[in-house]
Amino acid sequence: MAFLTVKFANLALVFAVVVFVLSAIKGAESSIHVYDREIFREVGNAYLLSAGSEGLVSSSSSSRSSDTSEEKIDPGMIQDGRSFIRFENITFWRSKEAAAQHSSMEHSTGLIQALIFEAADRDNIGGSAYGGQRSLCCTPDLAKLEGCKQGELIRRPSAGDLKWPIVLNTQFSGNSLSTKMDAAEVYITKTGMYNLFFISCDPNLKRLVMSGKTFWKNPDGYLPGRMAPLMKFYILMSLAYVLLSVIWFSQYIRFRRDILPIQNCITLVIALGLFEMTLWYFEYLHFNKTGMRPVVITTWVVTIGAVRKTVSRLLILCVSMGYGVVRPTLGGLTSKVILLGLTYFLASELLDIAENVGTINDISGKARLFLVLPDAFLDAFLILWIFISLSKTLEQLQAKRSSVKLDIYRKFSNALAVTVIASITWIGYEVYFKATDPFNERWQSAWIITAFWDLLAFGLLCVICYLWAPSQSSQRYAYSDEVGEDYEDEEAQSLTRGATEGDLSLVKHEKNVGNKGGFDLDDEDDTEEDKRE
Repeated sequence: MAFLTVKFANLALVFAVVVFVLSAIKGAESSIHVYDREIFREVGNAYLLSAGSEGLVSSSSSSRSSDTSEEKIDPGMIQDGRSFIRFENITFWRSKEAAAQHSSMEHSTGLIQALIFEAADRDNIGGSAYGGQRSLCCTPDLAKLEGCKQGELIRRPSAGDLKWPIVLNTQFSGNSLSTKMDAAEVYITKTGMYNLFFISCDPNLKRLVMSGKTFWKNPDGYLPGRMAPLMKFYILMSLAYVLLSVIWFSQYIRFRRDILPIQNCITLVIALGLFEMTLWYFEYLHFNKTGMRPVVITTWVVTIGAVRKTVSRLLILCVSMGYGVVRPTLGGLTSKVILLGLTYFLASELLDIAENVGTINDISGKARLFLVLPDAFLDAFLILWIFISLSKTLEQLQAKRSSVKLDIYRKFSNALAVTVIASITWIGYEVYFKATDPFNERWQSAWIITAFWDLLAFGLLCVICYLWAPSQSSQRYAYSDEVGEDYEDEEAQSLTRGATEGDLSLVKHEKNVGNKGGFDLDDEDDTEEDKRE
């Protein structure tokens, strides 16, 4: 277990550094979207600022209203059945040059429009004259064709509700440099993926800047619609880990004197899994109540998850190498396993932080590709190494005629093969899912993408727990060669079953095997490190 001790010491150091750096950052907002001097960008003939996109469930029948209102919602009434987008302290600034073009006596000197629309109504926004480029703002030609008002956003009513898409207007007055949007709440009357944009069609508002907040709330809280099912999922996963923990630890305590190093690793993975699922639930619960996703809390959760994934993969690798069952140490491969574990932990940690800390949106394009590729490459390398090691271990067991261990490892290899095939199939489905849903209209089933990986990891862990469960005979048969007719009776007993007390002949045989160098290690480095360990 020396290599695991060193590994966890390094992981703890990396974890401490990450948390220390991120602890200096303030809490990040998610369903409470905060805009701090955001700059509008030019898109076609409009100046646009993307202000958020979330899946929202319609308000309950008793609280439905599509009208905007200045009524404040009691912060304590989270599960009030109302679903809305609220605007608070939205302030716009324009350049001095733009303000100087107007006198203080003018009433309206610049228009900004807040546009809220459901993804299904996206074609009701903008238009094109004579088949040309699509424009968001109404031009003289479009005014004749569409009947829109020149200088304003082109908006056609939705077939389901004539009031949608919603457009809220804010105007500058005179030559003022800033203007403030009226507080408003837009109630959601239809379940869907909603988008918010701030748009200006005035050429003089080229360098427009905005600050403020918007609150996006579902009937049961601030948790976004695509994430809400995961809170219930993590409750069920926590209960599943509790059940597995009870079964495993009862056996672990019962046969604590015969525990193998590999069984200590399994215990650690179970504990980390239970801890991770529980932390995810409480993180989502906090998010649902406050609309805030604090950086430090979320960082702790994703770090525990990265440690769990790393240890799980190294556990599978070590089992495939025969560690704790066929060989007592990893020999010269110890340092390589540690290096791979640290590298995988860092890649997984960076990806999980980018996807979860302070955000609810999928990281996009090049940023995601930059973080996903190292993680995917390391996973592929691990799978290749695992199957190569597993093949060598099976050959060793066949040569030694260790029928019980061979049967266990064949079952393990079958379970691993099923897991890899399921993973590849699911990755293909995930790519298809995202490629065919560019506007996230299937957001209500998006939580399954995340849940599948946790279920798959838990299923494989259950298989490993079953195959290497603590038993009275674990230590006795750990490294024995079990060759020949003299040991057919012992071979008939599984590693997970009891054995006759006081069978000294087998113990003596194990010692003799150890003195003769009975371990078929891969290279001379393995033998040298065996002596050190």
